[in-house]
Amino acid sequence: MAHIRVERITVSFPVYSASARSLKRGMIGLATGGRIGLDGDRTVQITALDDVDLTFEHGDRVGLIGHNGAGKSTLLKVLAGVYEPVRGRVRCEGRVASMSNPRLGIDQDSTGYENIFQRGLFMGLRPREIEARTDEIAAFTELGDYLAMPVRTYSAGMAARLAFAISTCVEADILLMDEWLSAGDAAFVARARERMSDLVDKAGILVLASHSDNLIRETCNKALLLERGKVVGFGPIDDILAIYHGRRQAAQPAAVS
Repeated sequence: MAHIRVERITVSFPVYSASARSLKRGMIGLATGGRIGLDGDRTVQITALDDVDLTFEHGDRVGLIGHNGAGKSTLLKVLAGVYEPVRGRVRCEGRVASMSNPRLGIDQDSTGYENIFQRGLFMGLRPREIEARTDEIAAFTELGDYLAMPVRTYSAGMAARLAFAISTCVEADILLMDEWLSAGDAAFVARARERMSDLVDKAGILVLASHSDNLIRETCNKALLLERGKVVGFGPIDDILAIYHGRRQAAQPAAVS
């Protein structure tokens, strides 16, 4: 059974090119982004996640909500193993697949078939697993003989088809997404939507970051609100969205009559 335990994690990044004085002038009162501070060496630190403690169970479809810089993408990267917390730990039970950047690892000078293999390795598949999926991926792209040609010869729509087909070939216990994947090509959209829905249905846990209330409501059964790296609320979607929009409205400057 898929399971995620996030135990009081903190993630921070040093900013060596910025001085404390320039940051204070330029960012004081900023409503978005992580908390800005100084470490013992007077190096500027941005705390992207601050003492986050969470448990996701099998069957959870969690929508991550928050303004830009609230920590949504950072949390996804921690769950994917890309970022290491400076404090706390993360335990994920089950195979994890990250859909944050489907075009990551696509080489313009390699053929479509070569990219299927290379991207498959990047996603953690074994060579025999890639070989077993290649025909299905190729058929889904509908690119035919173009798969034997370098990706730099593809149109933007063709390249999107290839990246989408490769990225969605893995059945995961834990599926991480930064916005909903789409293939870009209008003639491909219906098939891509069906494939994504099937992938989500098969996952034990979905964690989806999105700015779309409708997508969160349609896809998820829980919502998690982050603000400046801290958890503000976690629970029923409508309750968390109400908190989010209430806090946004309260933060707006009063109208001048």
